[in-house]
Amino acid sequence: MTLIVEAGHGFGGFRLRAGFSAEGGVTALFGRSGSGKTSLLRIIAGLVRPDEGKVVFNDQVLLDTSATIFLKPHRRRFGYVFQEARLFPHLSVRSNLLYGRRFAGNTPTGDDLARVVELLGISQLLDRAPDALSGGEQQRVAIGRALLSAPRLLLMDEPLAALDEERKAEILPYLERLRDEAGVPIIYVSHSITEVARLADQVVLLEAGKVVATGDPSHVLSGCVASALGRREAGSVLSGVVEGLDLESGLARVKIKQRSLLVPGHGLSAGKAVRVHVLERDVIIAVSEPQGLSALNILPGRITSLERDDDTVLITANCGGDEIFARVTSFSAERLGLSLGQEVYAVIKSVALER
Repeated sequence: MTLIVEAGHGFGGFRLRAGFSAEGGVTALFGRSGSGKTSLLRIIAGLVRPDEGKVVFNDQVLLDTSATIFLKPHRRRFGYVFQEARLFPHLSVRSNLLYGRRFAGNTPTGDDLARVVELLGISQLLDRAPDALSGGEQQRVAIGRALLSAPRLLLMDEPLAALDEERKAEILPYLERLRDEAGVPIIYVSHSITEVARLADQVVLLEAGKVVATGDPSHVLSGCVASALGRREAGSVLSGVVEGLDLESGLARVKIKQRSLLVPGHGLSAGKAVRVHVLERDVIIAVSEPQGLSALNILPGRITSLERDDDTVLITANCGGDEIFARVTSFSAERLGLSLGQEVYAVIKSVALER
């Protein structure tokens, strides 16, 4: 699959001028609310006809304003999942799912329905009404309805934004299965670093209607790029592989580049590739190796960057080839005498790690 997008469009006082390309898997459009993510998604879907631009999918030109080409949404055969499930309230779950089959380019079979139902874990919901479902269950049904339309591309517009943390945790494993087993490329809109780090193969970072970075999630979501979007979720996103599990402690050992981290092991298995999100606010810097701490992860490293911002200092430490970010007060940095090239220890609480 190849998707090429170039778009320029004015929405009142907001101007979108963005472009990117995707080669399959999950491509996340990531950024603050109001950065242009949903607008770009709607242009891809054909729900907005931009002032200028081009959309090409697998060598088929869907939009080219210079040539007055505009393929209508239903002819693009893209599935669209909104923030809200938008199920038909008068239809059962089964009937909502079967409604999606009306838009399939070929004729789906009963096997298609069974496969989608199994993939999303909704077999026990088929005879229920939408108002009898939780928010997470409703979104799974909405995703199933989109899949049964046999889409060439699945567009997902912040599908977890309306859910609480418990419902998000419920549906994320199903989104992982969708990514790994459905075989449908996905464009996924989100402003959550945790979601994107867990699901995406590629990240397109938008800010004020422009693409400011693209690439591997571990690179785009880490450090200063993430800090520009807000400190709450800013930090390091590290790629690793689960080396093993300790059933007694409930922890898993994840090998990153040259170091290992202990993380909560629930849902993990040996050999599984994971990304670990280490929040900069959950990292403590020590100038000598700490003793007698409850923290399980103490990584030796060397300071490669010190960036002052008001009354804080953002520290970058190279720990065996991985960059760990920590934010400390200016007072603490001066008291410790921190300097470039200094050997330090990054102390991380395992409970602060998210796979």
